[in-house]
Amino acid sequence: MLWRELRMLAASASYRANPRPRTAVLVGFESAGKSALFRGLTGQNVGEEANFRGSTVMARKAELSDSAFELVDTPGIRLQDDSQTTMAALNQLSESDTLILVVRATHAGRELPLLLESLALKNKNMLLVLTFADKVPSALQSQVDFLRKRLGISVIPVNSRHLNSRSRHLLLHAIPIAGPMTNHLLPDDIAELPMVEPGRTLFEYPVWGRLASLAALLLMFAAPVYIAYLFSGWVQPLVDRWLVDPLRISLISVPGMIRDAIVGDYGVASLGLYSFVWAFPVVLLVGLSVALTEESGLKDRITDALDGWMRTIGLNGRDLIPVLGGFGCNVVAVFQSRTCSSCTRKSCVSMIAFGSACSYQIGASLSIFSSGGHPWLFIPYLALLIFVGALHTRLWNRESVPSAVQVYANRTFLQKPSFKAVLWRVRAVTKQFLVQAMPIFIGICVAATLLRLTGILNALTGILAPLFSLFGLPAEAAGGVLFSVLRKDGLLVLNQNGGAFAASLNAGQLLIFVYLASTITACLVTLWTLRREMGTSFAAKLAGRQIVTSLASTLLISASVRLF
Repeated sequence: MLWRELRMLAASASYRANPRPRTAVLVGFESAGKSALFRGLTGQNVGEEANFRGSTVMARKAELSDSAFELVDTPGIRLQDDSQTTMAALNQLSESDTLILVVRATHAGRELPLLLESLALKNKNMLLVLTFADKVPSALQSQVDFLRKRLGISVIPVNSRHLNSRSRHLLLHAIPIAGPMTNHLLPDDIAELPMVEPGRTLFEYPVWGRLASLAALLLMFAAPVYIAYLFSGWVQPLVDRWLVDPLRISLISVPGMIRDAIVGDYGVASLGLYSFVWAFPVVLLVGLSVALTEESGLKDRITDALDGWMRTIGLNGRDLIPVLGGFGCNVVAVFQSRTCSSCTRKSCVSMIAFGSACSYQIGASLSIFSSGGHPWLFIPYLALLIFVGALHTRLWNRESVPSAVQVYANRTFLQKPSFKAVLWRVRAVTKQFLVQAMPIFIGICVAATLLRLTGILNALTGILAPLFSLFGLPAEAAGGVLFSVLRKDGLLVLNQNGGAFAASLNAGQLLIFVYLASTITACLVTLWTLRREMGTSFAAKLAGRQIVTSLASTLLISASVRLF
């Protein structure tokens, strides 16, 4: 049976076998099953992420251990800009490279013509993979035979979520013999391809669907963040008692500069462990929540339902995931924004930097509010972050909305999440945090210690102190705001003396202080990551714009507080 299918593949492909390709590239619409196919072929969920052939497309790539080529997974196409950017990247391919068109078997009549038209793949070596083959068992073989005959290329049906060894073997043999299409689809051909629509749910209704989506998002992110907060609050005293405090005692005879660098207020061990304890549980649990919703297809239903609302601020529905992921860690969220359309990514990271309160910021804010005797302030504080963050994103990124034209809206199938697939996704998120985010945190700890020891931080605090009278804040608040620029949990320095400073402020002053410290700019860790991801100029512009929005909104809030 397998040998017969291999002969059919060879017959349907180009008559001249192509040289063994250096690269095989997965291309298709969003939610077509490309990531699952990538995982099934490579055994990896993420692989190495990098710009694809000098383009702006962030692609995942991995070497296949049992083959001599590299597999590349490009982001799913959803917006017109996606197809344009992806096409620019594909134009960098040499003639010996192969494109793997990934199309849902349930929607081949709609998706395949659109994909071929939007990318204009002329004279490219390619093969067609039909995913969700398990959803159309009765009409599958006739569909495959028709497309092989019509297009003159290899057509392989698979269940990408559970790729078996036979399907994998067929794919590995089809890639080297792939060739250009010999024919094109005609309008009448679409009638030969069956359509299987996913079932409708509450999320597809105009009003109730958006309300249900908001409720689902609240459950997706609020629950893991709250559980992680409770866990970190329980673990932190244990870490201090059993690790940090004994380390401080053991280093008591070590020179002051070295001791401060290790266990000082911004020490690698003291603040580094604090950062890990408060951030990692949020990143892990939010990652698990997102993985479950993605693998079940629920995430796409939610983001599609909220797409209209998100467009009013220059984003689209799928940008919600990195924005909400920022409540775990802004650095990881910036990495996750690689999946955004190129025309909305700037807006997305702008919203992350301003309105996504990371786990450190959440923990520090709750701590300050509690020390001041007003823990309830966290609710209006969070509402302000989201509301002003949305306005900030819309005002500074107005040019991104007109270009965000949707090419194709598809409805995903809801299905039971695969344990293996969920595990792969969670592993990818934790790897990003441990390998990419934590080293940056450690470096910032060292830099902050040096600034403090050299007196630079104290000098800056003295210069900024008079400005705080504009917001009705005492001069002592300057230190907390300045330290929060380095790290969002930097405002915890004002918890010294048992929180006496926070307790001396009234509710309005406390809200203004925490809001200003949280929004004056993204922390240095996030700005450094943005510089690496999107360039120094963009990071500088983002910081400048955020400072303007933060100061203007803080003035308005302080004026409102004084009135009431």
